[in-house]
Amino acid sequence: MSITDKAPQRTTAPQGERIADWADGRLGIYQWRTLMRKVFPEHWSFMFGEIALYSFIILILTGLYLTMFFNPSMAHTVYEGPHVPLQGVQMSEAYASTLRISFEVRGGLFIRQLHHWAALTMIAATMAHTLRHFLTGSFRKPRELNWLIGVVLLVLVTLEGFLGYSLPDDLLSGTGLRIAEGVTLAIPLVGTYLTMFLFGGEFPATDVIPRFYSFHILLLPGIILALVTVHLILVIYQKHTQFRGPGRNQQNVVGQPLMPHYAAKAGGFFFLVSGVLALMAGIAQINAVWVYGPYRPDQISQGSQPDWYMGFLEGALRAFPAWEFAVAGYTVNMGVLVPAVVLPTLLIAIACLWPFIEAWITGDKREHHLLDRPREQPTRTAFVCSLAAFYLVLFFGGSNDILAERFHLSMNSITWAVRIGVFVVPALTYVITKRICIGLQLRDRDKLLHGRETGRIKRLPHGEFIEVHERLAREQEYTLLSREVHPALPAPVREDRDGVPNPRSRSEVLRHRLSRWFSDGQIANPTPQELQQALDHLGHGADGHANGQVNGHAGGQDNGRPDALEQRGTDRHVH
Repeated sequence: MSITDKAPQRTTAPQGERIADWADGRLGIYQWRTLMRKVFPEHWSFMFGEIALYSFIILILTGLYLTMFFNPSMAHTVYEGPHVPLQGVQMSEAYASTLRISFEVRGGLFIRQLHHWAALTMIAATMAHTLRHFLTGSFRKPRELNWLIGVVLLVLVTLEGFLGYSLPDDLLSGTGLRIAEGVTLAIPLVGTYLTMFLFGGEFPATDVIPRFYSFHILLLPGIILALVTVHLILVIYQKHTQFRGPGRNQQNVVGQPLMPHYAAKAGGFFFLVSGVLALMAGIAQINAVWVYGPYRPDQISQGSQPDWYMGFLEGALRAFPAWEFAVAGYTVNMGVLVPAVVLPTLLIAIACLWPFIEAWITGDKREHHLLDRPREQPTRTAFVCSLAAFYLVLFFGGSNDILAERFHLSMNSITWAVRIGVFVVPALTYVITKRICIGLQLRDRDKLLHGRETGRIKRLPHGEFIEVHERLAREQEYTLLSREVHPALPAPVREDRDGVPNPRSRSEVLRHRLSRWFSDGQIANPTPQELQQALDHLGHGADGHANGQVNGHAGGQDNGRPDALEQRGTDRHVH
């Protein structure tokens, strides 16, 4: 007699399932499947945005730690701490608490330096991220709003860095505050009111550090966090951009899903960024405020230099000549207004308006989800590089005293070199960059028609030496042939057939000229006839393959599509 045991019936769901059902009833997590399978493409340039985001997270965590010990007060005190050179020196509570964090709080100096290095890294990564978008054209429709958010974020993180740099109230940061106060006063009409709002009185007032502290830990971080959230939501909603390649088009994204692949890689990259920043904070000293001493209006340290992201403004102030005039009894200081107010405002305006300017010039209103390679848009790339050259000239101009001391040069000569260089260097950079882009396009075209060089030399039966060329990889051929070439807009009609003048003639002529300027330097893709000639050349190669067959590929009619080189074989060029 056999006995059969039946499996017990489950009356309740497992605990994990019950928790998931509870969360779904309140958060709808079962609807997150689409988000979890969101695809993100892979390219090394996409990491700049991740570095900026991870640095921001580290800034928030280290900033929370520092707020527990920092005292944002300008009340006077006498230092009696362990740092002997400053004992008995009168200073503000803000500076004394910074010294206390550095020398008395456990891990305080490490956290201070980690916070500072993370700030510098975030600004650098944000700037590189913005340049990557600018060079690849990812700001085009439908991402104009996200581009504007990115530019605003770059401005805000720069201001946030300057505010945090000013909080210790040391001699170096105090010098920067004094410059900021002079720049604010130079703004016509509203300069004095803004100075009272920021500084609370005539500099050095007693409210500047507390007010900057509120801006630094509450106002700007809140705005940055909100904009970053909107920025990421738009990236997910509009889908990620990607470079051209096989299987990639304007309707899809080729990459890895958010869960689990991309999340695991992003988590590992976060710890990698954190580890590098921690290593820098542990071995590379930065912002040693005890070296400079407390701020005093009657003193200034020799060789004062701001953090790198403010270097171009420092250089502009040093290079611009002293120029001022009076209007209705009020002095207008152009030597401060132009380099410190007008110049950065103009640069920000160009960055914000560029997507709309380019769309108007080219007349391109389509959606773009595939990125350009910088060489494919020579005018845009040259323009961006000229702006970068302009920035770097002013950046080195901000160190004219250091350069004069280290290289035994005249500081006046360096200043004049900067004044001339801001006009000459960007122009040369524009011309050279554009020629490089055109040369790279011609090289790509040559590879499509003749293949790549292999370095193998072969001797023919009649004694001639040739170099063997091989066709490019199929993926590379597709990428090169699938790019778009935007021709210039046609010339406008000044009058219709009845002789009536075109009322928009001037704007259309300007647009036509700008369109010719923007499209200049774009090398057209090989035509189907040119590709067919290349195939015919291959079909009659030196190896004697008959009927147009080379290495097993028959030379058929080319249809001009991206896969038109499917019939190509091996090309040989005579040396």
